[in-house]
Amino acid sequence: MRIVTQPLAGLRVLDLTNVLAGPFACHQLAHLGAEVIKVETPGRGDLARSLGASPELSAQNMGISFLAQNAGKKSITLNFKHASGKEALKRLVKTADVLVENFRPGVMARLGLSYETLREVNPSLIYCAISGFGQDGPWAGQPAYDQIIQGASGVMSITGDGTTPYRVGYPLSDTIGGLTAAMAITGALNAPERGTFIDVSMLEATLATMGWVVSNHLIGGAEPQAHGNENPTSAPSGTFQAADAPLNIAANKDEQWEALAALLGRDDLLADSRFTTREDRKANRHALRAELETVLTSQPAAHWVEVLNAKGIPAGPVLTVPQILAHPQVADRGFLAQFDMATLGRAIDVVTTGFRMDDTRPGVSSAPPVLGQDTGDILRELGYSDADIDRMTEERAI
Repeated sequence: MRIVTQPLAGLRVLDLTNVLAGPFACHQLAHLGAEVIKVETPGRGDLARSLGASPELSAQNMGISFLAQNAGKKSITLNFKHASGKEALKRLVKTADVLVENFRPGVMARLGLSYETLREVNPSLIYCAISGFGQDGPWAGQPAYDQIIQGASGVMSITGDGTTPYRVGYPLSDTIGGLTAAMAITGALNAPERGTFIDVSMLEATLATMGWVVSNHLIGGAEPQAHGNENPTSAPSGTFQAADAPLNIAANKDEQWEALAALLGRDDLLADSRFTTREDRKANRHALRAELETVLTSQPAAHWVEVLNAKGIPAGPVLTVPQILAHPQVADRGFLAQFDMATLGRAIDVVTTGFRMDDTRPGVSSAPPVLGQDTGDILRELGYSDADIDRMTEERAI
């Protein structure tokens, strides 16, 4: 079998990003084989180095938020406010295929490092700018964190049970923004003639994934609402209570609904006028759930998941994150990677990608980098002497 798990091998990506959306985008490119050089601020580096659930690791400038999405990258420190730092970046850009940044719009231009400036250095450069709202528009200059975008996009208005808006339980918009950037970059890399400016808006990227909700409003005139754990397109489809825990059931087709009623010994519901059609069941979904739970609460969730799926009725458990990571469906497919980090005196486990290529999981071979660990090697590659590097260090350009 032909194995191509590193289709971006030989490409160089400059990662000038911080925290999540940008680093996540570049992490995907690293998994696909690109050489990713993380360009960080001297002294402190990516803000994510001080974030995460372990104060001890954050104190070492290797916070969990950083460890989670920077394996496989190199780290160089450059001070963009110093002439020597700017010059070093330009030399680096000459050797690069892609540059990714997530500063506020206008910051790179004020530093004298705009796309127009860097394109003169490397006309084939793919320059990807990730921002909360895009490079123009009335909100372009506003700060944008994940929760800000979740609120502005309407995500929070349709999450929860309708009593109050809720954010999704992980940084949804940051992650979607990163995936969108990675997709756009790989598309640009496939262009017959390279060289482009990619403007990724986290707001628009999030809205783009809300296709059904947005289209029901635009085309059907439906006001988007929060439906809790109910599937607004069908019933019975949502979360139901079993004897010991909740489970999800998605009886979206008429035949699945009929099979569910029969399996639960509730054929009487098929003759109930409240539940005759899909629209009837949607209108009376709460009454229908109550009827079904009279039987579902008699057995544990695992029992129902097994017997329902055996009858062609889609069902699944509601698990915690530790439970699903330990489950053979994930644990046995090589989804997690482990790195022995001598600098931390311990090994760490991190996630890889959500796909395989030729039955092989793409991956990276090196642990997340210590701040600036590759600065000297990369500068020497660019033609700097040891004396140059010493001088730049004294001047705090690196």
